[in-house]
Amino acid sequence: MLIDIALDAMGSDKAPEPEIRGAILACRSLNVRVHLVGPEPMLRPRLTSALGFIGARLPIEIVHAEEHIGMDEKAAHAVRTKRNSSMRIGLRLVKEKAAAGFFTAGNTGAGMATAKMVLSALPGVDRPALAVVMPTLSGSPCVLLDVGANVDCKPQNLEQFAIMGELYARSVLRVPRPRVGILSVGEEDGKGNDLTREATELFKRLPINFIGNVEGRDIYSGNADVIVCDGFVGNVALKTSEGMSRLVREMLKASLTQTVTAQVGALLSRRAFNAFRRRLDPSEYGGAPLLGVRGVCIIGHGSSNDRAIMNGIRVASEFAQARINERLEREFSTRPTGHPDGPATHLPIQ
Repeated sequence: MLIDIALDAMGSDKAPEPEIRGAILACRSLNVRVHLVGPEPMLRPRLTSALGFIGARLPIEIVHAEEHIGMDEKAAHAVRTKRNSSMRIGLRLVKEKAAAGFFTAGNTGAGMATAKMVLSALPGVDRPALAVVMPTLSGSPCVLLDVGANVDCKPQNLEQFAIMGELYARSVLRVPRPRVGILSVGEEDGKGNDLTREATELFKRLPINFIGNVEGRDIYSGNADVIVCDGFVGNVALKTSEGMSRLVREMLKASLTQTVTAQVGALLSRRAFNAFRRRLDPSEYGGAPLLGVRGVCIIGHGSSNDRAIMNGIRVASEFAQARINERLEREFSTRPTGHPDGPATHLPIQ
């Protein structure tokens, strides 16, 4: 059976072209049916033209949405006033079980707020968080959260991020006892700002394998399985990493072009370089899951191209098939806080 995925057709910076092409790529290579959500008068002729060009009939449907939320709009105001936005209608399809997951490359704040409004948050979760899986030198992945959903956080928010990240690493990535660290400016206990210091005291009370402060380089070292930070710091770290990976790719490409002359050597180097590029290319990751809501919501970059859109659809489909959100909800609902001021209790609903 095909997996139904709702796609915000008006999300990316260059919408709707990347979304249409990405939907076509996804339906040609994945076991999915894509629901393109956006203004039908705009989408219908472009989709018809694109399908006619490749001469194929694919399981792509258009769901009309009169409005969309731009990147420059304030999330709270846009979510309140645009009740027929492509984000809201797409997430409504998930809530109504017409789609198994939703992907958008649109406004991150609006995506988080709309998902929380439409799907609702898990019990005990005040603010959902965006999580990304980063490659490390050790070969095992590292979960970094939050990477942009919440730019202003309280210590209690970071505490919830730690629990969700630990559950994600343990139940999804199959890490038996994830090492959880808090991103700071030094490894020594007591370093950091008020937020990290106060959050550290909360982390110490949790029944998790808390290893204390970690630094930016530990995102890639493999010394931690889960690294927690507020969305402002996490987004800067993520975007800096992407910029650095692009620099490394371009420098390596230039070096190979200049130094490799033998035909066989050039072929082998090209293959190795392509494999290296795929490991660091953000478009291959598709998007970040929004942890803490009752449904699958994946959020990608505004600069997403057609391949990134396709991979975002893939990630949404994989999350839905693995029932990851249901597993997180089941574990989170029975997770004790471990606070010392009494017996272990469930996280309070805030």
